[in-house]
Amino acid sequence: MRYRLGVDVGGTFTDLLLFDNETGGFWRHKTPSTPHDSSEGILTGVGEITATAGIDASEIGYFLHGTTVATNAVLEGKGARVGLITTEGYRHILQIARSFVPGGLAAWIIWPKPQPLAALEDTLEVGGRMDADGKEVRPLDEDGVRAAIATLKAKGVEALTVSLMNAYVNGEHEKRIGDIAAELMPDIPVSLSHEVLPEMQEYERTLSTVANAAVRPVVGKYVSKLRTGLADAGMQGNLSLLRSDGGLMSAEKAEEHPVNILMSGPAGGVTGALWVAKNAGFDNILTLDVGGTSTDVALIENLEPRRERTTEVGHLSVRASALDVKTVGAGGGSIAYVPELTGALRVGPQSAGAVPGPVAYGKGGEEPTVTDANVVLGYLPEDLLGGSFKLDRAGAEKSVQTIADALGIGLMEAARGIIDIVNENMFGALRMISVQQGYDPRHFALMGFGGAGPLHVNAVARLMDSWPAISPVSPGVLCALGDATTRMRTETARSFSRLASDTKVEELVAVLDEMATQTRSELLGDGVPESEITTQFEVDIRYAGQAFEVPLTIDPETLRSGGIEAILQRFDEEHNRLFTFNMDTPHEIVNLRAVAMGEAPELPAAELEKGNGDPAHAKIRDHTLWMDGKEQQGAIYDRARLKQGDTIPGPAIITEMDSTTLVETGCVATIDAVGNILINLEGK
Repeated sequence: MRYRLGVDVGGTFTDLLLFDNETGGFWRHKTPSTPHDSSEGILTGVGEITATAGIDASEIGYFLHGTTVATNAVLEGKGARVGLITTEGYRHILQIARSFVPGGLAAWIIWPKPQPLAALEDTLEVGGRMDADGKEVRPLDEDGVRAAIATLKAKGVEALTVSLMNAYVNGEHEKRIGDIAAELMPDIPVSLSHEVLPEMQEYERTLSTVANAAVRPVVGKYVSKLRTGLADAGMQGNLSLLRSDGGLMSAEKAEEHPVNILMSGPAGGVTGALWVAKNAGFDNILTLDVGGTSTDVALIENLEPRRERTTEVGHLSVRASALDVKTVGAGGGSIAYVPELTGALRVGPQSAGAVPGPVAYGKGGEEPTVTDANVVLGYLPEDLLGGSFKLDRAGAEKSVQTIADALGIGLMEAARGIIDIVNENMFGALRMISVQQGYDPRHFALMGFGGAGPLHVNAVARLMDSWPAISPVSPGVLCALGDATTRMRTETARSFSRLASDTKVEELVAVLDEMATQTRSELLGDGVPESEITTQFEVDIRYAGQAFEVPLTIDPETLRSGGIEAILQRFDEEHNRLFTFNMDTPHEIVNLRAVAMGEAPELPAAELEKGNGDPAHAKIRDHTLWMDGKEQQGAIYDRARLKQGDTIPGPAIITEMDSTTLVETGCVATIDAVGNILINLEGK
């Protein structure tokens, strides 16, 4: 089957991109999201995009999906009621937690501690104990286990977590409890900590496993309904979900370990940007994914996105690999307001979302948003989605006028103030993943995508001094493109906890090879051919006595040829880059991970017809917009008619089906070989 379908569900729109594996051609589509049930919007979109492409759903071989179902369940507190079984004496593990308190001075006085995902009354202890070497100290009290499970069943728990001391070394007691639970509560999903996170630090292991249990019923119900709906539509291909770390996992694995898809949605944009960067010849990219509700930013260095060992959703921080994506409440639907107390303009994080949406959408929205400000300024023409979506300019002006009246300034000044503030919010997020991580943003290009990213990328590039500002092909559905162009990935972890000086490379290689065999077998089980599987190793290292580790990615050849000293040298270099110093303290190897990856699909980027540099053939009309404190004359261009090498001076607007790109005064846009818009300062 020759087609791959990438689907990304956002807060406002559901994006679909259908890719032809043979020709490199693609079809894109946006349909309003259905927050009450995301699968409804997806199935509507599938029917519409297959009709547009003139194909049958049965011809789709791969359905690749980024979803926020698990994320929303955590943020909205709609996860399942979780029962937790712990080792005797450790019932309060989630209540004790860690001592870290977010916030500034005296935050501990006012910070409300988040409610644990497993309540204390649903946490029970059982007898039995393993020591730190995995040897049984006391046998498991099976009668106590049966009594505890019966109690939790009577309480009405919807999911069960088992997290025992030192289970990461020996999980036999947890397995036995799982067997008993399957016997007494066959309809309740059970999450075992040594399967979800086989690493030391019992709090992080317990919290991650409880989070996995909390979203399992929600994700399971969603995936089951989606699978049934796709089957009814005639689709027989593989259904895979995007992991938080940018890889794909089978729908079945996602149902078992949904903690790995908590940041599935934002990961799609990063993987899509990576595909674009490879085809456009850029190694270092900052991403600016601006949707209707929020903006996600990430950093790609040498065509490798930064990953981190924790996934953060609201107050929840679990130990699961994720792309290092930062999110701020700044999107096209972010609401502008003037608090009576301060009288100063504020934008977001509140959002008009998909319903009722910005005033300009004409769906009942009444509060001024960023989209409305863009309409007022002339940055967003009144025809969206290829002319199928008309904007209400008069309504937008009326809403933004309320801000102008509250501030005592003109309509255009108020609208531009809204845009300036939201751009500064995006700028702040980008600094978090660049400057604050030791990277110079001047060494990176800035890629703006999502429905509103290309509208803001030029202005934010000025703030960051990151050039060129890139508007990729199909920026509005780039997350869906990322879903369609990434590869299968799985990993396993193990705590090692040994001084590097006491470790022989042969010992390390033996453990990693064993883990690699496990991960490879998982991908083989998902249908990935043996010849397409590659393996990477990750090692967490710290100076002895430190409370945190620095993760390093290594390949088997480097480990065997360079030995442990090569790893330690890389650690010292990375530690110095992050913190500007190194220590004389011995090194400690803390955790090991093996990562197995399928082969990335070779999906070509179609090359554009070459032009003579003059974009006149793509010009739609002249256009007036407000920029630099005055009205200016610009032009609107149709992106679909632009050719390779065309050059467009600002101010200008470039429209397409799924997004709009703004080229500011003093800048010039050039169309590259594969259709990306590259914006640079004049003369640069």
